[in-house]
Amino acid sequence: MDLTTPFRREARNDAREFDGLVRKCHRQAYNIAYRLAGNHADAEDLTQEAFIRAYRFFDRYNRQMPFENWLYRIISNAFIDSIRRRPKARLQSLDQPIMRNGIDTQVYLELPDEGANPEGQIMEREIDEPLQRALSTLPHDFRQAVVLADIEGLSYEEIAETMGCSLGTVRSRLHRGRKALRAALGPGFTRRSIGALP
Repeated sequence: MDLTTPFRREARNDAREFDGLVRKCHRQAYNIAYRLAGNHADAEDLTQEAFIRAYRFFDRYNRQMPFENWLYRIISNAFIDSIRRRPKARLQSLDQPIMRNGIDTQVYLELPDEGANPEGQIMEREIDEPLQRALSTLPHDFRQAVVLADIEGLSYEEIAETMGCSLGTVRSRLHRGRKALRAALGPGFTRRSIGALP
């Protein structure tokens, strides 16, 4: 008698269940990662890292709780870990040649033109870029609370569970985060223009 058969069957069921949950909430996970990270490349990396961690520890997931909340906490922790691992930024001028081993190579950096369509560029320039810049100025806890509430639409209770804090702390962080976000955006932004974001 093979004693590992029930374990293999359970592992296949877990993998199937996990795959279904990933398909259901992948877009939301990416959106949260994008709002936390501030750019698409880091958001993709953050989303992938979060799903890897979620899969690795899926056996610890409490099926009584919403999967999204558990995943949001993993995304938040992965984001914090990525900030801790980042090296200090080294600035490189685009007008200076790249130096290799102290030798001037006469090779210059070039940036590609990533202009897709005019409408998308206008929307990004008018709404997304200023919003992301303003979100980036917020302290991490305020930014996370604002993203979870106003962009992802989570309830205060779900945010408290995701962030591991009390309801009062969530309300405080949301109030202070929204106030700081409004100040950073300036008077030209309204709730309606911000709500037009994808």
